[in-house]
Amino acid sequence: LGRSLEPMPDALKTDATLVRGCSAAVWVYPAGTNAERLHFLADSNAAITKGIVALVIAAVQDRPAAEVAQMDVMGALAPFDLRNQLSSNRTQGVPNMIALVKEHAARLAAG
Repeated sequence: LGRSLEPMPDALKTDATLVRGCSAAVWVYPAGTNAERLHFLADSNAAITKGIVALVIAAVQDRPAAEVAQMDVMGALAPFDLRNQLSSNRTQGVPNMIALVKEHAARLAAG
């Protein structure tokens, strides 16, 4: 699943796009400022983590900012049962990644 992510240029993998709290390096970059259609580039340096990143991004990708700002992203990921399928180290950064995405969406939705 991680291999299906749109490629993220190395130039965007900076401290500013690094998600804090992840066991592996995870970068998320909001590509564009269109409130009608959010689009993110994301990557990780670990294969399993990259798959988790792909799940989160797939839940919000190309949706309206207002929808993502109000969305229960963890609820959308519930069918994957990540907490029971992976170690806590692999999932500890997921809330931080979701918060980053939702904060960006809220800023765009507010204008």
